[in-house]
Formats: sequence, C-alpha cells, structure tokens
Amino acid sequence: MAVSQISVFLENKPGHLLHILNIFETSEINVRGFSMSDTGDYGIVRFVLDKPKMALDVLRANSCAATESDVLCIRLPDRLGELAKVIRIFAAADINVIYSYTLVSNIIAIHTNNPAVAEASLKESLIDVVSQDEISAGA
Repeated sequence: MAVSQISVFLENKPGHLLHILNIFETSEINVRGFSMSDTGDYGIVRFVLDKPKMALDVLRANSCAATESDVLCIRLPDRLGELAKVIRIFAAADINVIYSYTLVSNIIAIHTNNPAVAEASLKESLIDVVSQDEISAGA
C-alpha cells in the first residue's frame, strides 16, 4: 500500500523552507514526516502529508516546483534488529533502498550550518533539545 510523497525543489537559503511550511499551515495541511537533502545551492524536501493532493495543488498554485511519488511506510517496534530485518528482506529480493526517513515522531534530527547557535536559540525558546545520552537510552 503506497503513500503519496510530495517532493519540493527549493533554493538552499534561510526562509525558503518556512515559505513552504507557511503554505501548508495556511492550507491546513499537516506534515506527518519530512526529509531534507542538500545538493549545494538547492535542496529537495520530501514530505508525507495528510492531504497530499491538496498540497501539490497549492504548491503549484504558489509557483513551487513540486512532484508526487509513492513511498512505502512501515511501522517498526523499537527493538534491536527490526530495521535490519526489513533491509534483509529487501536484500533477499534484490531491492535497493534509495532513501529513507522517519515519520510522526516527536524527535527530529536537524543538521544546520551553525549547530551551537541553533541549539542555544532553541533552548532559549524552551524547545527540548535531545542529547546523545537520551537517544542512547531510548528517548
């Protein structure tokens, strides 16, 4: 059972992702998961959304370069080896994983150009920044 993913091509500059998120918020489209990849001056943001068809329409209406594709979403228990089990199944079927990301989690990994300032800004705004120890303990 495939899930629709919306990919948005955007310039890798401050505020460009916010523009997309503002479009979603204004249109009452909820982000269930996302992945960002850097290609230098531009990037691709992949979204799993509650209203993908509407999202594609509003993005195109706002002159955003966006496409739709199918992804598989699976639910895994938080146990040792569960992801390896899935990849083992794919390997046995000669299936290559092109990319992957998590959905609907309250922990998001974000790589920035200035991690120290980003962390300080989040903490100042009372956003909970998760430590490696918390991740290791199963936060």
